[in-house]
Amino acid sequence: MNNKFQEDEITELKKSTSELKEAIVSIVSILNKHRHGKLYFGIKDDGTVVGQEVSGKTLRYISEVISNKIEPKIYPKISNVKIEDKDCILVEFEGEDVPYFADGKAYIRVSDRDQKLSISEMRKIFLKAENESGSWDSKVSNKTIDNVNEEILKDYIERANKAKRIPFQYTNKEDVLNKLGLLKDNKLLNAGKVLFCDNNNVELQMAIFATDTKTTFIDIDKVEGNIFDLIKIGQEYIRKNIIWNVKITDKREEYPEIPLDSIREAIINSYAHRLYQDPKGTEISIFKNKVEIYNPGTFPEQYTPEDYIQNRAHSVFRNPIIANILYKSNDTETYSSGIRRIYEECTENQVKVEFRKEKIGFTIIFYRKNYEKENEINKNVGVNVGVNVGVNSTQRKVLGLIEQNQNITQKEIASKLKTTVRTVERNINGLKEKGILQRVGTDKVGYWTIKKNLGEKLL
Repeated sequence: MNNKFQEDEITELKKSTSELKEAIVSIVSILNKHRHGKLYFGIKDDGTVVGQEVSGKTLRYISEVISNKIEPKIYPKISNVKIEDKDCILVEFEGEDVPYFADGKAYIRVSDRDQKLSISEMRKIFLKAENESGSWDSKVSNKTIDNVNEEILKDYIERANKAKRIPFQYTNKEDVLNKLGLLKDNKLLNAGKVLFCDNNNVELQMAIFATDTKTTFIDIDKVEGNIFDLIKIGQEYIRKNIIWNVKITDKREEYPEIPLDSIREAIINSYAHRLYQDPKGTEISIFKNKVEIYNPGTFPEQYTPEDYIQNRAHSVFRNPIIANILYKSNDTETYSSGIRRIYEECTENQVKVEFRKEKIGFTIIFYRKNYEKENEINKNVGVNVGVNVGVNSTQRKVLGLIEQNQNITQKEIASKLKTTVRTVERNINGLKEKGILQRVGTDKVGYWTIKKNLGEKLL
């Protein structure tokens, strides 16, 4: 027998993914006994390494089956590993929400075997879980005081003092973190790690899509860092990539098509309520017709978004320590008013907003006020200009905007079309080469002119 690999109370070996059904039972059994474990595909139960065909499709299939078959949901790490020069699959899993069920049935690990749980054993597990219960953000992390970004911590205390929600001043990292309740045995709690440490696994994904679907993107980015930095980065990304309207009364006023306070509230809520065990991060997706903010944290099952809008729901905190820290700096409110505030502000500004419970996670969708107007512009371009033939769709949109404003800059065109300045420049050069567009004067003080009725020349 191979002594390197053998089954025990936290390790399961499977010859191949053909035993995936049995593997699900083993994962549940180990979780209910030890809250963590690992499982290999490609190793026989006697420890012999036989290998396993591995592809991206295989790994996704395993992840999908685990997600569908195990309740409450877990988010394992699934990877391709080389063992004795053979490809194998390693599934590493953990979870605190015991008991776990495989297709509605609970199991427990006894030595290297899986046994079905009796009613009395299930009661014991429930009682033990209740006694040991504690949120993820209250657990001790692998970070220490040295990992804390002191500037972020100082700024936080300053804002909390200004909000009059913290009575003490900044002294030093250890003293302040102790007063905030973020230290245990000189180690940071998970809450302190994600709030004040730069090097952690908290991420923000951002993308701008060319249409109203996730088919073609214009820009994409992913950043990692502490929660406070990610909130600022996410808010700025949206602010720069939505349309700002101008209202002129006694003075010129610019206002965004989506209220910035609602955007900030949605991003903050995503970090206050997200499921940090899930490797998937917060996502900001900007489409032609909407802006979506996705939070990998399942919405409370007993409530609907409408319950919070109508003030009929109680607070349910997945991360109470994080929520309390954000409250003290006036970044959020302790009670469940975030959804209601977003809804009320958007309603007041005539912005349609939707709160969508996902199978895994929660999405807030802001519908863009300028979308219909932009569509009307794009639809009429070419009819007004008279150059439909030989001009691509981007060039028609460029011409439509120039038709409305001869002084518009390439940067402004790029902003309105949600594309890059380089793309605009390339299409403008194409229009110039075709003799359709001409620049009069200099780049700084000049203006655009469109030569109409050129359709015949373009045939």
